[in-house]
Amino acid sequence: MAEDNQETQQHQQQQKFKQQQQLQHGQHGHQQGQSQQGQQQGQPQDQQQYYAQMQYEQSLQNDSHSVILVTAGYDNTVRFWEALSGICSKTIKHPDSQVNRLCISPDKTILAAAGNHSVRLYDITSNSDSPFVVFGEHTGNVIAAGFHGEGRWMFTASEDGHLKIWDTRSGRNPVLTRNFDNGAPITDAVMHANQGELITCDQNGAVKIWDLTAHSCTHELVPEEGVPMRSVTVASDGSMLIAVNNKGNCYVWKLSNGPDSNEVEPIHQFQAHNNYILRVMLSPDTKLLATCSADNTAKIWNTERNFELLLTLQGHQRWVWDCAFSADSAYLVTASSDHVARLWELQNGETIRQYNGHHKAAVCVALNDLSVGYS
Repeated sequence: MAEDNQETQQHQQQQKFKQQQQLQHGQHGHQQGQSQQGQQQGQPQDQQQYYAQMQYEQSLQNDSHSVILVTAGYDNTVRFWEALSGICSKTIKHPDSQVNRLCISPDKTILAAAGNHSVRLYDITSNSDSPFVVFGEHTGNVIAAGFHGEGRWMFTASEDGHLKIWDTRSGRNPVLTRNFDNGAPITDAVMHANQGELITCDQNGAVKIWDLTAHSCTHELVPEEGVPMRSVTVASDGSMLIAVNNKGNCYVWKLSNGPDSNEVEPIHQFQAHNNYILRVMLSPDTKLLATCSADNTAKIWNTERNFELLLTLQGHQRWVWDCAFSADSAYLVTASSDHVARLWELQNGETIRQYNGHHKAAVCVALNDLSVGYS
């Protein structure tokens, strides 16, 4: 991408220095966090943080087979990680293109890897490194993919401007059932909690809500004319929609989805970064908002206190492209152009694990640590 080339030039000298200082060991952030906690064990709050971290690590250890953590990027590989140890347990080659987005099915059996023109589906339960199907029929980069909660269908969205719905009930070969023309290159897409709407944002600066029953776009929101929207997220309870743009601005809308109301009300906006925001993500409990930026940081915002800044996660040496929350909203995984993914503890903003192995930019991450059947 042009942005990646641009930031390589901008941060080359900074990267060289910081890598020497901060990337000498994969467990640097974890060791530092342990040291700080050890010095302050006498304080109840720090004891609570320490035991919370140990409890999470213990849960990972006891149920490691059900924790799926995957990263991918520009080195044409998909990597599965042991979340606790930081060891790469499996590497799959993705020879046709870079990987733009990863998505794990709700039942944890399928991984979708979106690349140039198509999506590859992998059986997570199989030892095979080959996809069981490749589909998409797009003419540009596929930048988003997602699964219906009960596995009935999937969606894909592309820079070719098309949002497509695929029926997955007819065996393992998805069947195209709907094709929405967005009219501009799509930059992100997510599914509403009601499973009946999809939300896209695009290069022209629009955020659109697509009603799958009415087969139409019901809302078009343009907060800044001509400024590309980069990413969009919707609350797990369907109460809130948030989108971010290339200027670092964040826009918040209240969603009303009652039987007699389908309103979208703008309620807040703020500047989250001074550079591109590459991903925005609401936590599962909707209390936190994560933003990932070309300024080499991720930030955590409190949605219950007028989006007050809680943490600035510093440690990556280049652009932070993607993130994923843990199911309990207490941890965040980030992926960066510095080839590294990091696991952050959000009580104090410490890195507690690093995942090293990619040879080029890591631009997408997927995490599913929910127990199957949990709701």
